[in-house]
Amino acid sequence: MTDITILHPGDPPDAFPDPSAAATEPNGLLAVGGDLEPDRLMAAYARGIFPWYQAGQPILWWSPDPRAIIVPERLHISRSLRRTMRRNQLQVSVDLAFGAVVAGCAESRRTTGTWITSEMQIAYRRLHDLGHAHAVEVWRDTELVGGVYGVVLGRVFFGESMFSRETDASKVALVRLARLAKTHDLRLIDCQIPNAHLSSLGSQLMPRRKFLECLRLLTSGNQARRSWQHGPSPVADCLEPPFPSVPLHV
Repeated sequence: MTDITILHPGDPPDAFPDPSAAATEPNGLLAVGGDLEPDRLMAAYARGIFPWYQAGQPILWWSPDPRAIIVPERLHISRSLRRTMRRNQLQVSVDLAFGAVVAGCAESRRTTGTWITSEMQIAYRRLHDLGHAHAVEVWRDTELVGGVYGVVLGRVFFGESMFSRETDASKVALVRLARLAKTHDLRLIDCQIPNAHLSSLGSQLMPRRKFLECLRLLTSGNQARRSWQHGPSPVADCLEPPFPSVPLHV
């Protein structure tokens, strides 16, 4: 049985074990405890680790193998999604309602249990205030109907959660996020754990070893933070020009 590391709030932010020491069952459990201070969260993401737990549990830290990822240029936009976007009834913005997107993600999972506790919401709003976390919002008129949020480190967007209050709204948010890749030099979108929804958008599985190699390359060097705030703008604008089909080279 794999020994799980116990973290304490006073430990150094980077006091995580090597992700290769993570449990195979449950897949990726690496450490327990610690805190959600910004320095610890950013140290975790740089090592391919993220927090995921429910209310009443200690903080659980994970690094699953394999990892679900999306290469922005390979995002799959289905015909039905294109039709939704061409109807031009929705608008998308960036970083105009970060807290509302996080709250929307939490609310959408309320009946089945959510890891987006009040503690987590506060922690990610702090990361947003520091320029590390961003959200894409989808609107119908003045109503927020979908969105996605996550953390940026170097050229990687670590997706945390998304939600929809109407058909395809979260997919629209992800298309806009992929469009931001060129503007903000993003090469990889981390989806953490695979599911059918992400697979339909072109997510693929990457062995943890390869994922960590990508992180070492894509999160090194200049870590300058830039403003992402933009919009709202018509969702149809996200369809042109078409995504180029190029491989990920790291």
